[in-house]
Amino acid sequence: MAKEKQQEFVQHLTPREEDFSQWYTDVVLKCDLMDYTPVRGCMALKPYGYGIWELIQQQMDARFKATGHKNVAMPMLIPESLLLKEADHVEGFAPEVAWVTHGGNEKLTERLAIRPTSETIFCAMYAKWVQSWRDLPMKYNQWCSVMRWEKSTRPFLRTAEFWWQEGHTVHATAEEAQEETLLMLEVYREFCENVLAVPVYAGQKSDKEKFAGARATYSVEAMMQDGKALQAGTSHNFGTNFSEPFEVQFLDKDGTLKHVHETSWGTSTRLIGAVIMTHGDERGLKLPPKIAPIQVALLPIAAHKGGVLEACADIRDKLVAAGIRVELDDRDTYSAGWKFNEWEMKGVPLRLEVGPRDIAAGQVMAARRDTHEKLALPMEGLADAVTKLLDDIQRSMYEIALDFQQKRTATVKTMEELGEQVKTGFAMAMWCGERACENAVKERFSATSRNMPFDQTPVGEDCVVCGQKADIVMYFAKAY
Repeated sequence: MAKEKQQEFVQHLTPREEDFSQWYTDVVLKCDLMDYTPVRGCMALKPYGYGIWELIQQQMDARFKATGHKNVAMPMLIPESLLLKEADHVEGFAPEVAWVTHGGNEKLTERLAIRPTSETIFCAMYAKWVQSWRDLPMKYNQWCSVMRWEKSTRPFLRTAEFWWQEGHTVHATAEEAQEETLLMLEVYREFCENVLAVPVYAGQKSDKEKFAGARATYSVEAMMQDGKALQAGTSHNFGTNFSEPFEVQFLDKDGTLKHVHETSWGTSTRLIGAVIMTHGDERGLKLPPKIAPIQVALLPIAAHKGGVLEACADIRDKLVAAGIRVELDDRDTYSAGWKFNEWEMKGVPLRLEVGPRDIAAGQVMAARRDTHEKLALPMEGLADAVTKLLDDIQRSMYEIALDFQQKRTATVKTMEELGEQVKTGFAMAMWCGERACENAVKERFSATSRNMPFDQTPVGEDCVVCGQKADIVMYFAKAY
């Protein structure tokens, strides 16, 4: 039985260089993160995958609360009449909306959309809740799932139903709304880099790529190991685009009735895909310690010998008391080698091995997942040493990813250079601002504009596409 399971587990992972897409799918399935369901494009998150999402959720939620936001819950069904109130919004989402047309055996008098996003229902409620300037700002967020009937799906990256958070805030002035929009973009940037160890480029989207119904959209863009971009989070300034049709108004201090200024911002389980494709290797997952459900896999060696299991249990208790997430793998139906492979495949940052010789020497053997380095750690003060080691792994993973991002980003000045650069990374170029030039890049290279960095120091004088004078710096890349 054990031998059969071992042979099944150590199946070949498709090499990244051979087929990056298949490698990604192999990792997702063999690491037991999710499984496919009977509904096309809908995934079931398994305990290990959901454990990663829980840690993302907990740490991000703490940041939301620290910036003055509160969680709420909105219904998943949205009347069609609400979606139709904002023209750009409904046009942008119409192809992806799933509809409920019957309740039991009765046909509904009005179709109900399964929320693709919740701007409209939030607006309907804000119209009831906002009365005067004293009610503002209202800064709410919800954790939920949404549904978008995607034509092509891939686990975590693009699914019909996915889990996310969506913040929706209303403010008295345009200045406050813009401040909120940029604040949440910075929360996303900091979270990606300091928690996920994923470096990102932050900036503003073009009008062509902005959210349907927004006045301005900002994003954080991550670079995957195949050089493609992954939009890791977005923050939108709606101005009064939604509050006017939904009549979300307040009585200001001067006695006049005004429309609120609104923002929206969101991230999703797509972040798990970003972690996989930023850090993973031929051995499988490689998880940053801050989001690893299991930070330390503790393995007894020669567990049948006296004192080994007792020593491991004592080590586990001390590490847990120090706030470290530990799994004591005392299963006797698998070999030590099989266990090494499993925890390495699942991306556990640190493996500790404890056998009779280690106990006699007053040490444990540690193996880092990021560098594969093995080292001996004294049992005395082990919790502090492990904590420092996990911090070093977190830092090292970010630095490696940052070095990759920087080496795969280059300034280009011609379409030929742009075409070559987007094959393996991001191209930074001057752009005239014309949509026709954006379309030309997409048509010729299957690449899109990603965002305009806040540092707009020119990297040239002329538009990379049309050759006319240009004053906008833009990142271009192929994207997921």
